[in-house]
Order: sequence, then C-alpha cells, then structure tokens
Amino acid sequence: MIYLDHPATSWPKPPEVAAAMLNFLQNVGANPGRSGHRLSVEAARIVFAAREAVAELFGCEDALRVVFGANVTWALNQALHGYLRAGDHVITSGMEHNSMMRPLRDLERQGVEVSVVPCGQAGRLDAQRVEDALRDNTVMVALNHASNVSGTILPVREVGEITRRRGIMLLVDAAQTGGTLPVDMRRDQIDLLAFTGHKGLLGPMGTGGLILGERVDLGRLRPVLQGGTGSRSESEIHPDFLPDRFESGTPNGVGLAGLNAGVRVVLARGVESIRAHEQRLCAQLLAELQQIGRARLYGPLDPGERVAVVSFNLEGLEPSQVGLRLDEEFNILCRVGLHCSPAAHRSLGSLPRGTVRFGIGFFTSAEDVDAALRAVERIAND
Repeated sequence: MIYLDHPATSWPKPPEVAAAMLNFLQNVGANPGRSGHRLSVEAARIVFAAREAVAELFGCEDALRVVFGANVTWALNQALHGYLRAGDHVITSGMEHNSMMRPLRDLERQGVEVSVVPCGQAGRLDAQRVEDALRDNTVMVALNHASNVSGTILPVREVGEITRRRGIMLLVDAAQTGGTLPVDMRRDQIDLLAFTGHKGLLGPMGTGGLILGERVDLGRLRPVLQGGTGSRSESEIHPDFLPDRFESGTPNGVGLAGLNAGVRVVLARGVESIRAHEQRLCAQLLAELQQIGRARLYGPLDPGERVAVVSFNLEGLEPSQVGLRLDEEFNILCRVGLHCSPAAHRSLGSLPRGTVRFGIGFFTSAEDVDAALRAVERIAND
C-alpha cells in the first residue's frame, strides 16, 4: 500500500508516538491539573512538555501562550470569533480552506466586513494586494500558510511586515506547513498561529491549538468555551490567565502525549531536512506528471513555491474515477474532489470537479512516487 494522503493526515505515525500514547494509557492515565496525586502531576508534566515542544518548533518564547484544543478548526474559530466584532474589517485570500471561510462567513452575517483578495490561477497571492485592501477599520488579516489543494505557499512573511507596520493582527493557518516548512512567529511577524497535530507534526488526531503572539490583546480575545480548568475552583468567573483562559474541560492527555512525541521527532530530524526530502520528491512528481499527455497540473511548477501537495486531473476522466482506480487497481491511496476548499478551486479553475490530490509526507519514498507515476500513466493511456 502506498499512502499519498498526507495533507488529510500523516500516516503511518512514528513508533515514538504510539509508544508515548500507550505509556500514558497504561502508566499515567490521570486527569492533568485536576488532582494533586502523583499520576495527575505526571499527566500535567506530559501536557506541559507538549506545550514546550510546540513553542520551540514555532519560535514562541513563552510556552504558556500555546493553547491546546481539538484541532486547527477549533483554533481558527477561537481566533476569529474571539477577536472580531461587528464593524471590524478582516482580509483573507482566495485560497482558503472552509475552516477559515465558514467562520468568516458566519461573522459576516453578524456585521463583520470580510474582503477576499483574489489569487492568481496558480494560487499565488500578491502581498501588495493585501495592503491595498486595508481600510481604517481593518483589524486582522487571516491567511493559510500553504494551500491544501495546490500546495501554493502564501507570502506570510511579507504580509506580516505589512500588518506589523500598520498595527493589524495577522492570523495564520499552518495546517499544511507545521512540521514541513520552517515557521517562526517572531521572524514571520505572526500574531496568531493556528496549528494541527495530526499532519506534519506527526501526532494523533484530536490535537492542535492556537499560539498567541506577544501583541495579542488577551482582554479583547474572548474564549469561545468556558468551564472547568482545575484552577481558581473557588470562583464561578472563568480564569483570565494563560493558558487556562482558553482551555476548558479535560484535555486530551493521551493525544498530547502523542503530539509531544511527534513534535520531538520533527525537532530531532529538523524541519529543513524534512522540507528538503519532501521538496525533492515533489520535484520528481511535478516533472514527470507534466510528461503525461492528458495530465493537467494545478499550482506553481516550481517545488520551491509549494509544499509537497500536488493536484492534477486527467483529461476526459472525473477525479473520482482516477482515485478509485488508483485505490482498487494500484493500491495507492489519495484524495479526490474539492478537499473542503471551494474557494481555492475557484481560484485554480478546478471548480466544480475538483482534482486528484497526491500528498507527500515524512515516510514517502522515491519508490512510492515512481509507482504512483506509473499508475497515473497507465490510467491516462487506457
């Protein structure tokens, strides 16, 4: 079996991840921060170790500003619904996932003004167009770092320079770049970074979070959930300190144990090394897909302008037909359709059919890419 669906979730996971989760279940298992006994203390230590690992990976100096939640979708909702108010203006791009667009459209119905800056047909975003879209009431720019459809990398650092100069918040969705492309909140001038644990960070599903930069006004950013935190139990008013202000309810202790292990694998290997591996295989995939006569590729042809996500179609065939044959005849697993990103497909010109999407990951080999290319060529020539 060849797994090329890493943009949806990375698989297999490193053995360290399963070992850490099993250890938590068998030897720890207690509720972090809810009790004073040794197992609860050890559970809290594991959760904090995960917080420290994530902070190190993303260039956050204060681990307490790493807020854990169920996934990147929760993180984006916390940032958008927590920060924006009626009358505010927010700018986003034409390459966003529904995890960004759906909360924004809901906020639009509540009086928030939303501007979508168009992207080129390869999914590229011109940072100058973002600056041109600024208004007096603009309070946030919200962008994905790289498209889950075309892999196109958006100019986050350039936009960060603009937002920092103008005193505007920059929210970045790092679902497709965390662990696979170097991200540094200080260098890139990111104020709010939403991440998921189960993709490039190599952790389990049900993990993710939001990192709060130093410029974020914690008084303005309202928690979307309130409840038990294990702290200030004598008060019925929700705590206002980090991370408790934004973390309510029992955390996913076993998941965060796995996330801690996954992030530490990434740190040990090095994001630059992972990037080089994936970029090399992506270059091979792009070059040889272009030689298949019926294939149409989407996104930049330069692997340096994209993460290792490649979308394509074969002329005369529906994406679903291609994906089914890849699965049933060639044992190659990928994703077809719209990938929860109709805005991106609209920009790329692949709406409403969608695309066939190959996603390269940590464990993908050159032999896997060769086999996938042979399979596509066979389908195209039938």
